[in-house]
Amino acid sequence: MTSGTLHLHGITKSYGSRRVLDDVTFDVAPGRLTGFVGGNGAGKTTTMRIVLGLLSSDSGSVTLDDAPVTGADRRTFGYMPEERGLYPKMKVLEQIVYLARLHGIGKADAVDRATGILTELGLGERLGDTIESLSLGNQQRAQIAAALVHDPKVMILDEPFSGLDPLAVDVVASTLQATAARGTAILFSSHQLDVVERLCDDLVILAGGTIRAAGSRDGLRAEHAGNRYELVSAGDAGWLRTEPGVTVVDFEGGYALFDADDADTAQRVLRAAVDRGDVASFAPKHPSLAQIFKEVIQ
Repeated sequence: MTSGTLHLHGITKSYGSRRVLDDVTFDVAPGRLTGFVGGNGAGKTTTMRIVLGLLSSDSGSVTLDDAPVTGADRRTFGYMPEERGLYPKMKVLEQIVYLARLHGIGKADAVDRATGILTELGLGERLGDTIESLSLGNQQRAQIAAALVHDPKVMILDEPFSGLDPLAVDVVASTLQATAARGTAILFSSHQLDVVERLCDDLVILAGGTIRAAGSRDGLRAEHAGNRYELVSAGDAGWLRTEPGVTVVDFEGGYALFDADDADTAQRVLRAAVDRGDVASFAPKHPSLAQIFKEVIQ
């Protein structure tokens, strides 16, 4: 199912005199994974609940393909709350089939879909087990299956990787990437910045209820790269320490990481390196998501 673009525009929310969201505006595009990051209390869960109609905003709008999001639209969304909500006494397959049926899916189709998704998530051998008998990580996988089983056009996932071991993270990430590839718009929050960086296509950073940065992952990394460069050459890179306009951050043998005063300085360094011998690589050094996050929330 191909979804439209989910657009949040000018969302504000206050509790008494405390403003928890202030002019929050960003898009969640179909076929893309949008990472939503921020510290505790930044406003991520409040934003997600407003998108889902669980909370009302004081002002602003939430639209899907430029039309206001309706209750009927929201019933097609997949949602994974931070507080997990499966029935502990129900069997895994029975639970997911039940939720599929609530979305109007026929029984046979519901069983097929639930079995397929649970198997993809690594729970194929646990279909007859109760939810409460699963490890917390496997309960997490079942909760993701619950959000996926009705083929949602928009998915809102609050901390989907919380409590998962590295292998389970890979399984869930693969499933979400495949879901996005089918055209679903996916917004997910996470405190695990390394996972977000590896998985997301787009990124929204929220702090103190305001958007501090938003855009494509690669675009934000390029935007915040500054004038830091990485040089790998055949010779000793120690000569860089005496170059005007250059601040060496790190070097070892032929490797050097340095800041240049401007692009002209960087090009002068490259020419000098070429004159001194073979240059294996020379490129701007893009920051990690963790570095961008620290920079924009200060």
